[in-house]
Amino acid sequence: MKIVIAPNAFKNSLPAAEVAAALKEGLLRSGLSATLACCPVGDGGDGTGELLRDYFNAQTIACTVADPLGRPISAPFGWVTETRTAIIEMADASGLRLLNPGEYAPKIATTTGCGQLLKAAFDKGAAEILLCIGGSATVDGGTGILKELGVRFNDKSGNLLQQLPVDLQGLDSIDLSGLNERINHTRITILCDVKNRLLGAKGAAAVFGPQKGATPGNMALLEKALTRLNEVAEKVTGVNMNALEYSGAAGGVAAALVAFCKARAVDGIDYFLQKIHFGQQLAGADWVITGEGTIDQQTLDGKAPYGVARMAKEQHCKVIGVAGKVPEMPGAALDQYFDRLFSINEIPVSLAEAIKNTRTNLVKVGERIGKRIGSKDL
Repeated sequence: MKIVIAPNAFKNSLPAAEVAAALKEGLLRSGLSATLACCPVGDGGDGTGELLRDYFNAQTIACTVADPLGRPISAPFGWVTETRTAIIEMADASGLRLLNPGEYAPKIATTTGCGQLLKAAFDKGAAEILLCIGGSATVDGGTGILKELGVRFNDKSGNLLQQLPVDLQGLDSIDLSGLNERINHTRITILCDVKNRLLGAKGAAAVFGPQKGATPGNMALLEKALTRLNEVAEKVTGVNMNALEYSGAAGGVAAALVAFCKARAVDGIDYFLQKIHFGQQLAGADWVITGEGTIDQQTLDGKAPYGVARMAKEQHCKVIGVAGKVPEMPGAALDQYFDRLFSINEIPVSLAEAIKNTRTNLVKVGERIGKRIGSKDL
């Protein structure tokens, strides 16, 4: 018997590799006789870049960059010499995890540091950049990145806007004359874990702004700023950023890089699985165990467990989903991809308690799954 263990990270708790290791430990404790293959996955969310660096045995290059509030920090990117590929985790430079909750400030937080990592990759001679954009602290429409790459955002007097993104309300013109020309010689692929558009009730400011500290007033201001950015950007590039799929990802970063830098935004989990040749990992597998913090109907909107389960089903594997929270009645849509769903919490607990005990509970559920498979009770 072969079991492939392919979970995503459990947000705010454990990275994907540690989730896989905990499940494997539990399966081994169960006494089940099986070949266990750990294959942690990422969908573009925070941690995906680190996984890709590990999979490709990339060299880690440290850079001094600005954090979301402009303070100097050290942030890495991965470098694969053979293919001249740079792997950048946006959250390493512009992530919410770099700030204390009291510091969340989406009106002034920028993606400048991520732009500096892109410049460092250009300096290294990158032919390809893989950019994982989950976990950002920003709703700046990617303007911090673009400014670092030579784009000028001006007011009606021709003066450079000083405070992004709040000053975008007064944006009058965008000057591309200084745009880094190396963009034309580098393939930029953006791994996205959400499909929201830039603007509107399901847009970057409305949906993700509150997660980054935006009050209702901030959300209205950021929506106005992004709307103005889209209007002026379309005149310059011919691209309606709001019409682009994934345009709301990372506060508009995907939209900006597609419009201004000819980048390609892709479904993060599908691209990740293709890149690591996940189909080969599934060869000969009987079971696949996947999961993340929550599995519900929204999982089917392109989250990592759905991507894993869909590919596993194509290869006729049985699929088990594990999560901190699963529906009592999954329904036909989830049943199509998951043979069984397991909550790692045997009794209802607070979120803080669940996060604290995630690893312990993953080991326990792994042991439970192993015993059920061994007794043919699944």
